[in-house]
Amino acid sequence: MRQNGWCMTCMARDHWPEQQEQQSMKTQTIQDNDHISQSVRQAMERYFQDLDGEAPCAIYNMVLACVERPLIEVVLIHTEGNQTKAAELLGLNRNTLRKKMKSYDLI
Repeated sequence: MRQNGWCMTCMARDHWPEQQEQQSMKTQTIQDNDHISQSVRQAMERYFQDLDGEAPCAIYNMVLACVERPLIEVVLIHTEGNQTKAAELLGLNRNTLRKKMKSYDLI
């Protein structure tokens, strides 16, 4: 259902502080993601330069392994070792997190 401009204006006015806070959080998330994306791009560009013409293989798994372990470590530090909270932050099932932690010798 399409709302007219007046309703949208009223809704925006009534929820403006809440929307402003949400927009601020979204902007920070986008900036953080841009920084992460930029770091990955730079690392991959260096990786291909370092190959010096050699054929790469299994890049996806290599990148996941390089990123996943420190990601899990930092989130666990942030949650003070609480695996349930860490799993929630990561968007993982707790059992999946434990499996990944075991594969990286984190437990």
